[in-house]
Amino acid sequence: MTTSLKRIFFIILIGITLASCANRGSPTGGEIDEDPPVIEKSVPENFSTNFNAAEIKIYFDEYIKIKDIRKQLIISPPMEYDPVIYPMGGASKYISIKIKDTLKANTTYAFNFGESIVDNNEENPYPYYRYVFSTGETIDSLSVKGYVKDALMQEPDPFISVMLYDVDSTYTDSIVFKEKPIYVTNTLDSVTTFSIDNIKAGTYKLIALKDKNGNFTFDQKTEKIAFHEGFITVPNDSTYPLTLFKEQTNFKGFKPKQDGETKIIFPYEGDYESMKIKILAETPEDFKTRITKDTKTDTLYYWYKPKLEIDTTLFIVSNEKFIDTFKHRFRKLDKDSLTIKKLSSNVIDYDKDFTLEGSVPFSKIDTTKITLMDRDSTYLKYEVKYDSLLNRYSFPIEKEEGQRYTFTVYPEAFTDFYEGTNKDTVNYAFRTKLKSEYGNIRVNLRNAKLPLIVQLIDNKGEVAYERYAKDLPMVDFTDLIPKLYALRVVHDTNGNGKYDTGNYLLGIQPERVSYVPQEKVEEVRASFDFIIDFTLLD
Repeated sequence: MTTSLKRIFFIILIGITLASCANRGSPTGGEIDEDPPVIEKSVPENFSTNFNAAEIKIYFDEYIKIKDIRKQLIISPPMEYDPVIYPMGGASKYISIKIKDTLKANTTYAFNFGESIVDNNEENPYPYYRYVFSTGETIDSLSVKGYVKDALMQEPDPFISVMLYDVDSTYTDSIVFKEKPIYVTNTLDSVTTFSIDNIKAGTYKLIALKDKNGNFTFDQKTEKIAFHEGFITVPNDSTYPLTLFKEQTNFKGFKPKQDGETKIIFPYEGDYESMKIKILAETPEDFKTRITKDTKTDTLYYWYKPKLEIDTTLFIVSNEKFIDTFKHRFRKLDKDSLTIKKLSSNVIDYDKDFTLEGSVPFSKIDTTKITLMDRDSTYLKYEVKYDSLLNRYSFPIEKEEGQRYTFTVYPEAFTDFYEGTNKDTVNYAFRTKLKSEYGNIRVNLRNAKLPLIVQLIDNKGEVAYERYAKDLPMVDFTDLIPKLYALRVVHDTNGNGKYDTGNYLLGIQPERVSYVPQEKVEEVRASFDFIIDFTLLD
């Protein structure tokens, strides 16, 4: 080997050796920090009495940051003006709380941070830190404990505010609509139990809210509420269950608006079923009206004929407990013309009917201009059902499995409120699946107190199928679309065939709902029959 070759070989050998050493000695970053931050001191000290400081500082052994504090931090009792908290969005070795409110005398305050305090690197949380102080001589030390469940859903919403109102000479039930509670806590995101701590002996009203507005007052339109019947006294060793429910919104009508040449929209809140609309203008003898409902919004459509040759009028909107008068200005808009759309899919399940919806209220149907044929071109009989409020015609038929159908609508089959008709011939095709493509469930209700409403719930929390057990403690669900359902039972206490929610001011709790444990409910499979034994608790 020549000298030059030896030199090259030597250089390569040194390079390999250095690379090997570098690999053996490369840093790995060390072990992951799994320890939460440690509090070194608080100024003033936690659980101080005779508190009169304007700022609180909490020092840690490492850099920390505050995460999701708007949901996590609960101050009890609530303050009128939120304190200023540092750091917000950055890292620091201390937390500063600057108090902007005037503190009440002889009152114990608690700052519940939940898991919002985390270290800066790995975000290990300091678990459920509470800073407590009293403006008086002593720290209140009593507690109220319980748990929250949802009236309809298997699990309650996260971050439920649980509150106590002082029952004194000024107390009224309506306090939850306008005043903040004297004590409050939160169930956080994965816990359904609660403990309201550091409270004084007394008599209280116990309330829970899904407080979407974050103002510790009840908004009936958007929020759920739960309440303990009567008052509670403290001290007490009881564990209090609270059932969250969404109230039926109180009815309210709103200003109408012209939406077509002879169509006016009437928005509303609450139950529309007893809603009445009355026009105060002079109308001709042949004046007629129809009312239909929007399927997606809280709106009624007021249709009228003939067209009124006036600029403005007054309408009275009312129900049993509401009445208001609205001024309406007429506008020149285009006339509505009849269009028809199919609501059914191309595959119709056995519990559904072929359905058509009109854009203008129907007035009559000519069944001689509507035909139904199967795949063999055999004409079939059908029934006709009309929903005047939704302006829909449905056509129940005796369905055969694996069959194809053609529903033909000829011109002038439908006539609308204004004597308009459909102009074209339209063919609608749909089919049924084989029975073997569906599954079936029998539910045996043990220890049942009838009547009961038995429901299968889909993954969106909506009722997919429903049966009413009135005479026998057993129901059958047939021809089910294969998927996983939840199974629940509504205890129909008043026997009206529907679930009834609660009402806080009336002191009415929602009807009880029981779920089959999900591990006992199998996924529905095609061509399978399942039996579920559901033992109901008293």
